Amino acid sequence: MAVQREPLPVGEQLMKELNSLRNHLLIAMPAMADSWFASTVTYLCEHNDDGAMGIVLNKPLDIGFADICLQLDIDRLEHIRPTIFTGGPVSQEQGFILHREPGDWSSTMAVTESVQLTSSKDILRAMAQGRGPHDYLLALGYAGWSPGQLDQELRDNAWLTLEATPDLLFGQDYRDLYDIALSKLGISAEFLSSDAGHA
Repeated sequence: MAVQREPLPVGEQLMKELNSLRNHLLIAMPAMADSWFASTVTYLCEHNDDGAMGIVLNKPLDIGFADICLQLDIDRLEHIRPTIFTGGPVSQEQGFILHREPGDWSSTMAVTESVQLTSSKDILRAMAQGRGPHDYLLALGYAGWSPGQLDQELRDNAWLTLEATPDLLFGQDYRDLYDIALSKLGISAEFLSSDAGHA
């Protein structure tokens, strides 16, 4: 039986939303150089008291879309060959499609009015036939943080944050995304410092 929570007062709810980094990019700082997240840009799909979840946008996998379609018994048009990314170190057997246009898919979470995250097979079938979203990123796995973990990492100067835009999510070459995201903050990668409080 589910426990019903009392709704938060309007002011408190607003503060929680303002403190959330949902729909923001996490840009890895030099402190992450020896970690799985070195030089990554991660899109946060959720960030609340229960933790955070995101998709890494610029870490391609050495696996083809044809391989995925073959494994899942999906018919594919020959010319459809999107790059597959590793969305994070968690559940790397699970596929996630970050996309712009909404659709009637079986399992979709609306991150914003213009950005959706879908994890059902029906969208893959549509994409393989050229009938899926026009703007999308296909990833295996996701990045996850337990309650308070990401907040502590931010205090430890592990990440820079930047509000996401559809152009940053879908309009850039992944090889340039790290530098482009930094440039939006007026920062160049060679001037980053791993010391807290300095960029």
